[in-house]
Amino acid sequence: MKTKYWNIYQANEKQQQEAIMEAGLLLQQGETVAFPTETVYGLGADATNEQAVRKIFQAKGRPQDNPLIVHVAAVSQIEKLVRNWPSYVDKLLEAYTPGPLTFVLPSNGTCTTSVTAGLDTIGVRIPSHPVARQLLSTCHLPIAAPSANISGRPSPTSAKHVWEDLYGKIAGVVDGGATGVGVESTVIDCTQDIPVILRPGGITAEQIEKIAGAVMVDPGLTTENGKPKSPGMKYRHYSPEVPLWIVSGSKGDIQATVHRLQTEGKRVGVMGKDSTILHLHANAAIKLGNTMEQVAANLYDALRTFKLGEVDIILCEAFSEHGMGQAVMNRLSKAATRVISLQ
Repeated sequence: MKTKYWNIYQANEKQQQEAIMEAGLLLQQGETVAFPTETVYGLGADATNEQAVRKIFQAKGRPQDNPLIVHVAAVSQIEKLVRNWPSYVDKLLEAYTPGPLTFVLPSNGTCTTSVTAGLDTIGVRIPSHPVARQLLSTCHLPIAAPSANISGRPSPTSAKHVWEDLYGKIAGVVDGGATGVGVESTVIDCTQDIPVILRPGGITAEQIEKIAGAVMVDPGLTTENGKPKSPGMKYRHYSPEVPLWIVSGSKGDIQATVHRLQTEGKRVGVMGKDSTILHLHANAAIKLGNTMEQVAANLYDALRTFKLGEVDIILCEAFSEHGMGQAVMNRLSKAATRVISLQ
């Protein structure tokens, strides 16, 4: 398959509109198109078209029991896909959408069973990225869109990442530049009286609690048993080419681990906050930023940057799980082959 590429973040307004129209037409025709959201790039297909949705699973090599998130342009479109929702959802919709928050609600069966993985619920969200919103408004469809990468690989935060993984496997890629948040949306189960976090992401537990009054965390978030209610719950994700170790300890502890591995003949890459990396000496190093928001935005690109043959192992410092740190540590734990606690 020939994969069409539209570079719209460097195009003029007319070229952007033409690209969006062309991409939207492909979606209407049952094809798969990758596009940017404010979290990561998504691989989209018509959520009401079973054959189109199957193309997502084929391109990604995604397990069939892993549900997909449906992206829409407006709350009125969510209403057409679900049966009902509790009153706190209205408050969260008003506060955080468009944005990186996915609502798991009772499905009315409009979307295909491949989207819901046979569950009686469906995950829906309204992305805030202007390109995503234009595309969704143009095609007038609910679009199922998991991350646009080979399953198990770090999620894509640029069109380059998508091209590396899916060229020749999908109909097109809309290049809208780098994404913003850098980790996927927060997913909350809204089928109960209190929202339950199924996957931490761009909206923190503290933010949800502020609006909804209370929030819980699903115990399945840390296990791989049973049928996943949300993407990111069951399968190992975000794996770099090179083995990744999370090191919980001081800068000195991390440097000592680097030294030990180097004496064993290993080439070591390190990644962490700028303030940590400044004090480390390794074969390669990537600074992720000074804040957890910056760390989240740079995480997946860093995981893709370290290549097998250049380093033999990656060490990443452990972060506090407060706020955005919860989402970052969730992704790192899914990517890591080992966690070392030296505290």
